[in-house]
Amino acid sequence: MKLSLVVPCYNEQDNVELFYEECVKAFENVGYDYEFVFVNDGSRDKTEEKLKKLYNEKTESNITVVSFSRNFGKESAIFAGIKNSTGDYVSLIDADLQQRPEVVIEMIDILDSEPEYDCVAAYQAKRKESGIMTGFKSGFYKMINALSEVELHADASDFRTFTRTVADAILEMGEYHRFSKGIFSWIGFNTKYIPYEVQERNAGETKWGFRKLVKYALEGITAFSTKPLRLAIYLGSFLAFAAIAYLVVIIIQRLFFDASFSGYATIVALILLLGGMQLFCIGLIGSYLAKTYIQSKNRPIYVAKEILKR
Repeated sequence: MKLSLVVPCYNEQDNVELFYEECVKAFENVGYDYEFVFVNDGSRDKTEEKLKKLYNEKTESNITVVSFSRNFGKESAIFAGIKNSTGDYVSLIDADLQQRPEVVIEMIDILDSEPEYDCVAAYQAKRKESGIMTGFKSGFYKMINALSEVELHADASDFRTFTRTVADAILEMGEYHRFSKGIFSWIGFNTKYIPYEVQERNAGETKWGFRKLVKYALEGITAFSTKPLRLAIYLGSFLAFAAIAYLVVIIIQRLFFDASFSGYATIVALILLLGGMQLFCIGLIGSYLAKTYIQSKNRPIYVAKEILKR
């Protein structure tokens, strides 16, 4: 098997059948064999029913369907898809047809003709979203690249194709809290980035709202950087220096200028400032401890209730 198409699916009942047909059409004359690895991430609609229908009807195709016991998230679906893939190349692609299978063929051609590359990742040449969202994502990449030990390519998506060696390296990353963009950067390998034009979603609504993107960004920062933990040291040092400096000012004013201070407003402001800083640092440390606590339980990344595989 040369290519495995890993397709995470969450509430994609109106897309999976058309996605399959479009892929078959695109790969009709490629001259190599390929398989579909659909991962039903605990969908609440009829996605599972549609995937089972594809599996039972398209007997001429290599189709694997992994159904989760509940929604574990796209990162877990990607991991499960790679784990159940058998191809020499693995391609991650969404089922909503915003990412076209024709681009996958281009990626395969690059990997075949340029063996120095182990992975080909696509990025949006032009984002079709609001200026606020674009600015937020740009700020996120600048922040995480400043904090992280590895560099993330700005705007690079999960839409990529890579060799079996890369796939095996990803599977060795057994962490529960997964951040694929960081994982791909951490494992290394030579990656070529190519632009692509994102298409309109065929049906349904995007699963990535602003709130979920913020949560995902925070997950990425805490997963691949410990620098935020040092913030407590920096804040404590700054506040201690500021307190000493302020104390010196008060003593000078009291001894040489006979100034009087009521102190009430100053004390209240300092209490609120110090209390807020302490709670912020405790919360920051707590987020890292929570990850450690959950990881220590050694829970599986996902639970599959059914795997259909020929």
